[in-house]
Amino acid sequence: MRQVTIVLPDELSAALAAPGQDLSRAALEALALAAYRERKISAVHLRQLLGYETRMEVDAFLKSHGIEREYTLEDIERDRETHRQLVL
Repeated sequence: MRQVTIVLPDELSAALAAPGQDLSRAALEALALAAYRERKISAVHLRQLLGYETRMEVDAFLKSHGIEREYTLEDIERDRETHRQLVL
């Protein structure tokens, strides 16, 4: 795991996070969202990076940022495996 430190002037740090939002979390979400938009990471990686438990949390996060998540081949395979486990 890698830790990244960003030094910001006080007047900018207040503008970069929503009121009451942790600036570190806001920076992580912005970085993760940019990487997802640029297709550098998948929805699975986005979920892991942001610490979400479910795909629905990822979908809600993306929706709150105006992004519709694509249903990928990886999603289909995971859903098939879940279905197999439930049927047995």
